[in-house]
Amino acid sequence: MKPNNKNKGAELSEELGLEADLPPSKTRLKAEADAQQAIGVRLCELPKDKLLKLNLSESLYAAVLESKRITANGAIRRHRQYLGKLMREIDTAPIVEQLARWDGKHTAENAYFHGLERWRERMIADANVMAEFVVQYPQTDPQDIQQLRTLLRNAQKELTASKPPKSSREIFKLLREITSAKAELASDEDLPGSVSTS
Repeated sequence: MKPNNKNKGAELSEELGLEADLPPSKTRLKAEADAQQAIGVRLCELPKDKLLKLNLSESLYAAVLESKRITANGAIRRHRQYLGKLMREIDTAPIVEQLARWDGKHTAENAYFHGLERWRERMIADANVMAEFVVQYPQTDPQDIQQLRTLLRNAQKELTASKPPKSSREIFKLLREITSAKAELASDEDLPGSVSTS
């Protein structure tokens, strides 16, 4: 049986550390092209105001806007390939970084809103939870506490009467106002030159 010279050459280049001199494999090139195309597709999902913040080239920006008008499956596939081609011509690192920042902010906002929903549900189920909330948010204004008590009573009545959850929505808004005020105070204290009251 004839020995496979291709494998022997690959083994030899590995032993000598010449792997960097070899051209990239077709598989790696395909994976990179797919990644660039995926970024292009992701851009198509963004609203126009965010696209403007990315400082895209005119041709890429126009292609992204055009993709929002295409509906035929074959045309969509071809247009995605075109987007991938355009993406390979630019440095995508700043775009990827900005998308990651937006994703992180979006995730943090979702977690924040879910936290508020949990507070609201717990308070409606048990009015004593409000004392726990006030301990965690001591800056809560006494008028807000009174308003919260009234809204909780109304929300409980709405729940038992199977009425629309108007008060429940108002509780959420009030909790958001109270907690966002604490977040603003915390960020002000972190500013350089701010005076600590402790």
